[in-house]
Amino acid sequence: MRKNQRGFSLIELLIVVAIILIIAAIAIPNLLRSRMAANEASAVGSMRTMVTSAVTYSSTYGNGFPPSLGAMGGPATTTQASCNTALLVDSVLSNAGVGNSSAKSGYTFHYNGGTAIASTQQPSTCTNPGVNTFTIDSEPITCGSTGQRGFFVDESGVIRFSTDCSTPTVSSAPLQ
Repeated sequence: MRKNQRGFSLIELLIVVAIILIIAAIAIPNLLRSRMAANEASAVGSMRTMVTSAVTYSSTYGNGFPPSLGAMGGPATTTQASCNTALLVDSVLSNAGVGNSSAKSGYTFHYNGGTAIASTQQPSTCTNPGVNTFTIDSEPITCGSTGQRGFFVDESGVIRFSTDCSTPTVSSAPLQ
């Protein structure tokens, strides 16, 4: 037998690899839960931003609540705020000024405007009339992976949630 043996034996290397795999098996589920919690917190923060932006839009332009997500934000290239592109939310959240749905941080957001206000109450600079009410709902893009809870808010500002990735309603439990 050699007395001055250098290096590791195959058994020692296999034991080290097995230990690393056990640690990874314990850590990965916690990492995924942490990412899901971060996405849910981001979704709630984005909904608070949209509610604040809708109220700011209403008080700034006198046009009711915004008719769309695009009216709250606008394309990233827009530099002049107006009631058509208010620049109150970022271009990712407002879907770059197009439509009433957007996706951010693992969640999809849907803005639903109520009844359009009368054109006599609408400022002449506004292309689209504002609305008298709104609701915003958000669901995880992949249930159980990007998030577990769905969220809902209306002009009252109370954020409500569901725990099964379904779309919550005004009768769902409020977020504490």
